[in-house]
Amino acid sequence: MVTLTKTFSGDLTGTSLVTMLIATTPVTESRSYVALERIEGTLDGRPGSFVVQHDATSDDGEQTLRIRVVADSGTGELRGLRGEMDIVIGPDGGHSYTFDYTL
Repeated sequence: MVTLTKTFSGDLTGTSLVTMLIATTPVTESRSYVALERIEGTLDGRPGSFVVQHDATSDDGEQTLRIRVVADSGTGELRGLRGEMDIVIGPDGGHSYTFDYTL
């Protein structure tokens, strides 16, 4: 199990705490992880927090990733938040995201 923190900037500004379970295999390109991430901050100026669930698999190099908001996890002005995130890893290893959501 791995625990880490993240910082967000942009339309979503804040910090998060991530708890992750990782499964590795003897095949370098095959692995999987699941994680829960509690994000606290502001989304388009609305303060609150919410939880997202990560589900990722690499099967012999073929990768899938799904990150979705846990239903009814929003607090403050983020109550009722629904949506999915997509993380893009740049050539320098930096991460950026897109977040399609409804409130």
